[in-house]
Amino acid sequence: METFQELDCWKKSALLRRKILKIVQTFPKEERYRLVDQIIRASRSVTANIAEGYGRFHYQEYIQFCRQARGSLYELLDHLIVSHEENFIDEAQLKELKTDIMNCIAVLNGFINYLQKAKTS
Repeated sequence: METFQELDCWKKSALLRRKILKIVQTFPKEERYRLVDQIIRASRSVTANIAEGYGRFHYQEYIQFCRQARGSLYELLDHLIVSHEENFIDEAQLKELKTDIMNCIAVLNGFINYLQKAKTS
């Protein structure tokens, strides 16, 4: 593997990030520097942490960055729940995004497990 962009966990998270960006563009203007900013930061943090961890020389450091990426996915889910509660997204959108997030988490967990096994061998 030559670059982090080849990782499935990065690809799925990048797709989610782009999807999120389109959705928040429909939010009210007054949320631009509040909830929208938080949602965008959380979605960008996922791919950024995967990329940064890729550049580390030790498995344990990479695992930690992947765990931070996973935390950002859960943070993103919380922001989307708030978005639904505030009626910025509907139930169907929340359900679809939650499914996307949980799929990203599953793939990321698999990658973390791979890194942990590689570390011990």
